[in-house]
Amino acid sequence: MTDDPALPLRRAEAGDVPALAALQRAAYADLRARIGMSLQPYDADFAAVFATTEIWLAGPSQKLDAALILDPKPDHLLIWSIAVAPERKGAGLGSALLDFAEARAAEAGLPEVRLYTNERFTENVAWYRRRGYAVERIEERPDRRVVHFRRAVRA
Repeated sequence: MTDDPALPLRRAEAGDVPALAALQRAAYADLRARIGMSLQPYDADFAAVFATTEIWLAGPSQKLDAALILDPKPDHLLIWSIAVAPERKGAGLGSALLDFAEARAAEAGLPEVRLYTNERFTENVAWYRRRGYAVERIEERPDRRVVHFRRAVRA
């Protein structure tokens, strides 16, 4: 659980996978439609994601408000997905999840947080920059450009 009473988080359980998948699809639907291609956080096998990552949820099991999927690496914490239910966007949940991820990295003794997004999601790129994330590199793929960000964890 988080220390923030405005966003109590709980660790996902296997029974949360269907609600997690529904939230991810709802949260990423507009972005997927905008670029007309699949997105990993939309199309993933969430049972496999559950088995290999750390997932934190906000909201009731039957209708999640937000989800944070973290993939700890030896030298950093990768944010695999930040998803907020469309009706809850603009309520500060994304910022709270990002803060929580940074705190988790610090707790684990990891020096930085990394994440990535499609370059065409300009609002996401701008948001991460405002939050102090620096562009590490831009990855050229045949169908998209992926912006990789990193931020040092505050001790």
